[in-house]
Amino acid sequence: MSLHHPQETSATTPKALPTYLAEDLTKGADQAQIILHDQVYILRVTRAGKLILTK
Repeated sequence: MSLHHPQETSATTPKALPTYLAEDLTKGADQAQIILHDQVYILRVTRAGKLILTK
């Protein structure tokens, strides 16, 4: 029995994801609006430093 291990190629290598600082999105506040397909979402930074995204 032989196992085939496909070689990773540039076509299968994941691209780097865009990265944003939450502070940049909120501009130092504790909330920011994010719009996707005409829907408005609220990104909120909690007192504990966690992120919550709501519609």
